[in-house]
Amino acid sequence: MRFVPRRLLASLFVLLAMAGPAGSQIIVDDSAEKEDPRAQLSNSHGGARADVDRPKPTYALEERDPRIRSLKPFQDLVDAAPAGSVLKPPPGIYRGPVLVDKPLTIVGDGRVTIDAGDKGTVFTLKADGVRLSGLHLTGSGDSYDTDDSALDVRGNGNTIEQLTVDNCLFGIDLKQSNHNTLRGNHITSKSHELAMRGDAIRLWYSDWNLVENNEVVDSRDMVAWYSSHNVYRGNVGKRSRYSIHFMFSNDNLVENNHFYDNTVGVYMMYTERVNVRNNTISHATGAADMAIGFKESSDSVIENNDIVYCAVGIGSDLSPFEPDSTIRFRHNRFAYNGIAVHFTSELGGNLFTDNIFEGNLTDVVQSGRGKGGVNRYEGNWFDGYQGFDRDGDGYGDTPHEQYAFADRIWIEVPEARFFMLSPVMELLDFLERLAPLSMPELQLRDTHPRFHKPELRS
Repeated sequence: MRFVPRRLLASLFVLLAMAGPAGSQIIVDDSAEKEDPRAQLSNSHGGARADVDRPKPTYALEERDPRIRSLKPFQDLVDAAPAGSVLKPPPGIYRGPVLVDKPLTIVGDGRVTIDAGDKGTVFTLKADGVRLSGLHLTGSGDSYDTDDSALDVRGNGNTIEQLTVDNCLFGIDLKQSNHNTLRGNHITSKSHELAMRGDAIRLWYSDWNLVENNEVVDSRDMVAWYSSHNVYRGNVGKRSRYSIHFMFSNDNLVENNHFYDNTVGVYMMYTERVNVRNNTISHATGAADMAIGFKESSDSVIENNDIVYCAVGIGSDLSPFEPDSTIRFRHNRFAYNGIAVHFTSELGGNLFTDNIFEGNLTDVVQSGRGKGGVNRYEGNWFDGYQGFDRDGDGYGDTPHEQYAFADRIWIEVPEARFFMLSPVMELLDFLERLAPLSMPELQLRDTHPRFHKPELRS
């Protein structure tokens, strides 16, 4: 039997998983008729856009929830609007679904609701250079096979802003769509169990998009699969699973976000060159929760983040993965976490400089494959440092070292972590340090630790 490479299996898994009327106001905008240069951008992965969506069923009106059957169809307003015009519908609740396949600006000012009656996808955008603003999208279906969502985006250079999305399985779904802006949207999923909700914002083979100042609450994930050069800035994510999950997605930027009460803050899988900076990630407190995670990923920078009150601050498995590559951690604050940094396969290549470690139950843990102490630490501040600064240069006179004594019990037997810091474990640790029965294992060594706690960069 031949073995299939793990990355090929992951790729196959992802591919299988995806699979106006009276009263309306239409404003013809001459400037909007000019070609938007962003709308001419071809798919940056090369070639024409492929139809990757599973065929979506058509539902008769009587199959939709009775609450929408007497509503006016929003599609009539779209069909009556000339290409390049600005459509400002009268305030009210309209019937979905909606398809926009021409350049158009639709402005709802927060007073226009489109309800699909709990069937299918609410709004589909198959055009370039469209702007949607101030709409409330609700009432998608419940099908994972057809990815029932609030908004499907299949175009380039679009702006989606100030949308309110609720009672929808998936939120905003981009496939092979580049140079779009998603700004100021509020997204929640259907009220299912966490793993059964859809993704709030999904990018699939979609590059150079800006995801900015959105709020994701009670959803599942924000995901980027095979999607590069995207920017996630100023978003808030809470009570979801993955705030952002990258898979095979390189050269992305994550900055100035606030993620809390999620299972995972930012996770990178088979991904390179991601910059995660100036974020606050807190209260990922479940048994397997973490702020930032790596799986076979490389060449990334984690800087100036505040990682607080998490079960695990950094979780790393076989990362960095590429030979001679590094992952750089600098100017971060790891505070009041169960484990600040946890390596399950430490092969070296992780560089920690000018970070703050304070109030953590354990600063660094090495378990599984590899040998502790092969990563590099320099100029970090540890609240448990026991040395002096006699020459007054701001750095300790002796290295800071952390060894595993009785901690090896819960490191090697994860179920024993329940007894971490219990009186019996503390007694065993004291005895092990007093008269070791086995060779303690080095977890970290900072040759030049800071003596005074530095300030986080603003």
